[in-house]
Parts: sequence; C-alpha cells; structure tokens
Amino acid sequence: MRNFIFLIGTLILCSCNQTQVSETAILITDTNVLNVRNGAIVEHRYVVVDSGKIKSISEAVENQNAYKTVIDGTDKFLMPGLAEMHAHIPQPSTRNPEIVDETLFLYLSNGITTIRGMLGHPSHLELREKALNNEILSPRIYTSSPSLNGNTISTKEEAVEKVTQYQKEGYDFLKIHPGIQLDVFDTAVETANKVGIPFAGHVPVDVGVRHAMESGYASIDHVDGFLEGLVPQSANVDPNANGFFGYAFTPLADVKYMDELVDMAKENEVWIVSTQSLYERWFAPISGEELSKQPEMKYMAASTLKNWITRKAQLTETDDFDVEQWQQFNTIRRQLMRKLQNKGHGMLLGSDAPQLFNVPGFSIHHEIDGMRRAGLTPLQIIQSGTINPAKYFNEEGTYGEVRVGVDADLILLNANPLQDLKALKDFTGVMVRGQWLSKESIDARLTEIAKANTSK
Repeated sequence: MRNFIFLIGTLILCSCNQTQVSETAILITDTNVLNVRNGAIVEHRYVVVDSGKIKSISEAVENQNAYKTVIDGTDKFLMPGLAEMHAHIPQPSTRNPEIVDETLFLYLSNGITTIRGMLGHPSHLELREKALNNEILSPRIYTSSPSLNGNTISTKEEAVEKVTQYQKEGYDFLKIHPGIQLDVFDTAVETANKVGIPFAGHVPVDVGVRHAMESGYASIDHVDGFLEGLVPQSANVDPNANGFFGYAFTPLADVKYMDELVDMAKENEVWIVSTQSLYERWFAPISGEELSKQPEMKYMAASTLKNWITRKAQLTETDDFDVEQWQQFNTIRRQLMRKLQNKGHGMLLGSDAPQLFNVPGFSIHHEIDGMRRAGLTPLQIIQSGTINPAKYFNEEGTYGEVRVGVDADLILLNANPLQDLKALKDFTGVMVRGQWLSKESIDARLTEIAKANTSK
C-alpha cells in the first residue's frame, strides 16, 4: 500500500513538473524552420521562446496548454529577422518629436530586427543601450561615429583627435565619407588600428578603391570606388570628375579589371553593401512623381516627399542624364555584385534608408529585388541579411539564425522565401528579442504613422 501511494505521488509530481512552464514563455507550434546556413527546411518544429532567447526547438511539446502565449506556426516558415546594414536613424527633433520612434518602427514593420546606423549622433549611443535593454521598441542598433570627411578631418592632427574621441565615446565603428586626403586617411587608419575601432563607408577619391581595401575597410558601401577602379590608368582621367558613384566614367570602364578588384576584396576580407535600390530608384530613369505615388510613401511626411521629388529631378531629369549610359552603368554594377558575392568576401543587405524614395523597412525589399536581378540566389540574399551580419559583427551565436540559445529575433512567414522572396513581405508576425508583434498590431501602428504624416 505504501509503495502504491508512493507511486501515485511520483506520477502526480511528474505531471506537475511537466506543466511547470514560465509565465513569460511563448510557444510557436508545428512550424517549418529555415536553416540560413545551408537552406535546409526542418519541418514540424515546436519553438519555445523565453526571456528574449530561443529556449528549445523540438519535434513535439506535450504540455501546450500550459503556455499563456501560443502562436500557430502550421504551414508557416520561421526564419531570423533581417538586418538593414545601411540604415539611418534621425536625430531628435523638437519640430517632429515622433520621428525617431516612427523610423525605428518602420524598420521593425518589415521584419528588420537589426540596423547598422551609418551616420552617428550622440543620441544614438543612448538609443543603442535602450534597445539592447528592451526599454524601447526598436531593432538592435549598431551606430557609426559622426561623419569623417574632408571638412571634419582636414589635417592629420584632426584625424588623430576625432578617431580617438569617437572610440572613447563608444561608437561601434567610424563612418568614412568622401573628401578625405590620402595622407589624412592613412593617419586615420593608423589611429583606428591603434585604438581598436573599425571603419566603413565610402571610398574617398584621393584614396581609391585598391588602397582602401588594402587599408582594411570593414565594409565598402554602395560598391563605392569599384567602377572608378575599372578605368585604366592610360585614360588619364581627373578622378574628381567621376560623377555619381563613377557614373561619368562608365564609357571608360574596362571589365577585365573586375576580377582583380574582387580578389582584393576577398584577400582583405572586405564586406560589400550594394545599396542597389539607390541606383534603381533615386538614380534611375523613373520620375520622382511616379515614385512618390508608391504605397509606402504614405509613411513619409508630405514635405519630405516634396523635397525628394525636387532633388531627384535635379539629378536624373536633366539633359546630362543619359539612359543608355545609366543602363551600362547598372549592368556593370550588377556584374560586380554577382562576382563580389560568388568570389569576393561576401555581401551584406543594405538599402540606404531613409534616402530618396527609400522608406525605412520597405526599401529593403527593393534592395532584395535589385540583388535578385544582379543574379544572387534567394539563399545568398537571405544570408546577406541574417548570418552574414552576425559574422560581420562577430556575433555568431547571438542572432542571425534560428537555433537554441540565440536571441529571439524572428519572422514567421506564410510561405517559403527560398521559393519566392516576396514571401519576406507576407508574414504572420515579427519577434524582436522575444517580443511578439502580430501583423494586426503592426498594421494598426502603420495606420497611425500614415495618418500622422499627412499633415507634416
């Protein structure tokens, strides 16, 4: 009898233990998990998230009723959140105090759970910490320093001062802009290596893409300097007459030099951010009026759209803009992108938002389309926005994939993105460090943002 009572007690205890589930745990049921490293789909998995982390991935969960939050993953596809690796974060504005929160949400609304801010400001350091501690609703933030350019570091002494200052202030990396002279650039690089801060961004004309790569850029953005690098020395051009990212030199570009540049990117481990949407939207034979009518433009202030229309007209709606030359220019860029992906160090997903007609979050899908047209595969494009950014920041194991122990930055899609990348826009919800944002709640907030911007 005593043994029987002991057995019953043990069974009751085991039953209780099975139902002891954290009140904050979230269960995603019967979903298909995308392995972004190899493209495999692991079917019918139950994913438990708690305290911002993925706690388990299993074939079954017996005590589903014990979870307060259950998300139906049936026939859906779970993948890591995307990274926007050429993002911009507004500075605080008394005229428009909501702009920072709205911008960060626009990124999240499209499954972007990590952003690399490319024009830093002291306020972004505080935002970064608040995001990390879940004090604000925001993607994970990495932030550059304020701009290093020909005006901010015009001497070697200024280069040493600014690089040292920005490293001490805690910026994640230095932002390089055009205009820096070669000797000043070299001093900045020497100082950056000494104090231990990486640098990324544009390639100043006086530096050139070959010297830039040999100097150790963490990433070169916009594929900047590469087209100029295809111009033979015998052409004897004025490097400052290169136009919009080398457009003026398009007729002189010799693609036989392309493999050399790609090999240098691989040898020097330089990541590339193409921001191709910039060239296929802002710098492209399409009018600003037409672009301004696209659905996502309702999330931008009317005054911003007016400014964008004017600036685009000044760039591409002039007698100097040649459609055939642009087509040649874009063809060369696509060849570079494809080779840099397949034979270089690799690509990072970034669209340069909010830049002209690149609405935060929404522009990443234009970038994805541009990468696809350049010949990258769906898996390569997905990797450029998931595992590659984790590698770039030496954060493998922290985010960028769906596996136990990583941060729960996730998108639950309604279709397989490897079969059609448009699936990345069709989701049930987004999770950012364990916080679930349903599609319904996202749409409701987007409606509020659109309404607020009609009068601005």
